[in-house]
Amino acid sequence: MASGSKEDPWVLKTPPGSSEYTMYKDEAAEPAVLVCQVGSTTLTYDLRAIGDLHAWLSEQGDWVPLGAADEKKPAAEGTVEAWARSPENPLGGWYGLRKGYRGRFGMYVPPVLEVLGLAEVSHDARNNRMRAI
Repeated sequence: MASGSKEDPWVLKTPPGSSEYTMYKDEAAEPAVLVCQVGSTTLTYDLRAIGDLHAWLSEQGDWVPLGAADEKKPAAEGTVEAWARSPENPLGGWYGLRKGYRGRFGMYVPPVLEVLGLAEVSHDARNNRMRAI
């Protein structure tokens, strides 16, 4: 398994398996970030997302829909995407850090938890979900 560093990033697939992307931790950044490279697009998420999402999923106790959506589109209630934008989450808002690219948390972050052994993610063509392990 890759270490998740810039030199040895995780090579992941979106939950439906339709696209490949890389993700790595940059703990020297302020705040520490998860860097997601999708083609020529770079997205960044607060690194606390890994532990915070795992804790929230554990509280839910069952499967939670991913609900991935772009920043400008509303996220369906009760989804991972909605949680990642909610003023009720531990950050008090968006885990996505790059304005205009703060969405899609529910598409790109769940596979990281899966590769780390913290969660299961379904891999259907649509309507994917996840749960804590």
